[in-house]
Amino acid sequence: MTGFKFLKYGMVLIIPALFFAGLAYGGWLSFGAVIFAFGFIPLVEVLFKPDIQNLGAAEREMRREDKKYDFMLWIVAPVVYASVVAYLVAVSNQPFERFELVGLTLSLGVVLGGIGINVAHELGHRNNKFEQFLAKALLLPNAYMHFFIEHNRGHHKNVSTPGDPASARYNEALYSFWVRSVVYSYISAWKIENKRLQRLGKSKFSWQNEMLQFQIITALFWISIFALFGAKVTLLFTASAIVGFLMLETVNYIEHYGLQRFKVSDNRYERVRPMHSWNSNHIVGRVMLFELSRHSDHHYQPAKKYQILDHHDQSPQMPTGYPGMMLLALLPPLWFAVMNPKINREERTKSSRADFSVAEIS
Repeated sequence: MTGFKFLKYGMVLIIPALFFAGLAYGGWLSFGAVIFAFGFIPLVEVLFKPDIQNLGAAEREMRREDKKYDFMLWIVAPVVYASVVAYLVAVSNQPFERFELVGLTLSLGVVLGGIGINVAHELGHRNNKFEQFLAKALLLPNAYMHFFIEHNRGHHKNVSTPGDPASARYNEALYSFWVRSVVYSYISAWKIENKRLQRLGKSKFSWQNEMLQFQIITALFWISIFALFGAKVTLLFTASAIVGFLMLETVNYIEHYGLQRFKVSDNRYERVRPMHSWNSNHIVGRVMLFELSRHSDHHYQPAKKYQILDHHDQSPQMPTGYPGMMLLALLPPLWFAVMNPKINREERTKSSRADFSVAEIS
């Protein structure tokens, strides 16, 4: 059975399957993907203890080289795009009730953000062009292609420091974090790409500027949807895209909330360690998110593939899995009551004084 362990990650396809069922049958099934992701999974994770077991050396090596784990990621791209096309066609041709449109739009957002962006994140860390292409393609329906640049060359460098717009500071509510991270991450991506071109002696207005490419590709994608399906469908699809990238930003929020790296000199912080990311070993969330919730090891070793990520005893642990923590973050008073006591006093003092001004974003 060892050779079939990769199949457990196919559970993620339950979400798009429920989305397609909602398109086909309507009614309250329109909310099926949302209910499953943020109702069923959090409840199940309460019933099961976190699994902190790590792989043995032999199995880790076998999994690292097993292409079937890569294939599980690759098949997500056609599933996501099939979901987009099916939504656009169905919404433009079928007389859905208003509440059904709300459910389908939210459910598509869960597909785009909970699956699409998550897999884009994993593939964006790979070093071959095919997987990087898939990563960018999966970010396109969320209008978030700049994440490919900012996450890999900004967030991983500056995580848990004042220079990272995607690291939430102590006592920062989710809703203000959304605004700061969305705006400043976009600005940061432009700065990072402009610096790269400057080092190469290229103009920031050249076609080699990936940020410029991303804006044109995204604009053409949205213009095509408008031309084929009209304004109403375009607006509804845009709402799904917003749901998708706000799911990403909510995940960013819970992953590093209140954690700070120590400054070891005027211009340098301590290296990233497992203690600088919140971790969750709740098994259902791990499987549904391709082990994203073992986030401490991911930041400690960013090139490590999802199927061999480890638990670290020194990493701070979330009280439940990602879906439950995301729901908790939507209620700031409850979030602060649960999470603030988990942050030690020294980190809290540093975090509360941190200045997240645009000038500090590198």
